[in-house]
Amino acid sequence: MSMPEELFLTNDEEANALLAADPLALLIGLVLHQQIPTEKAFHSPLVLQQRLGRDLDAADIAGMDPEALEAVFKEKPALHRFPGAMAKRVQAVCAHISETYDGAVAGLWDGVANADRLLERMLEIPGFGEYKARIYMGVLAKRFGVKPRGYTKHLPTWPSIVDVKSLDDLGELKARKKAWKESQ
Repeated sequence: MSMPEELFLTNDEEANALLAADPLALLIGLVLHQQIPTEKAFHSPLVLQQRLGRDLDAADIAGMDPEALEAVFKEKPALHRFPGAMAKRVQAVCAHISETYDGAVAGLWDGVANADRLLERMLEIPGFGEYKARIYMGVLAKRFGVKPRGYTKHLPTWPSIVDVKSLDDLGELKARKKAWKESQ
């Protein structure tokens, strides 16, 4: 796995650097990437880390008192449009990573023989459907070099964050998504 210096999913360099350096931050961003702007979803892992006052850790988040984690999500500005539900979802995802992969997000893809198996593992993540799993696979392949045999058949065929290579691309993503939806 090769690590990019940053991902361009927010307008904040520190948040982008965290997403590139910490696989859990990226996963949390993907969990939050629904019904809110892309920039907000992927900036929230940095805000979560700052509010917790420590590095993001799957076992730590999984073991937090659910009400305390919800309070962190609800603190103004809230980390998501639905902070209570998303606090529960993030905690469930962290519990899954902690229990299944000993807290290491890279366990999802380490030792995977092919992309079909990786997709199966991604679909086991609480709240992940095929759409989100394929986006995750695309980001891992195109930005981190995680390319198990057969990965190309699972890449998104719609405009997504997978295509974002710069801040300009991030700005154009909404227009590309809108045009794509109108053509469907």
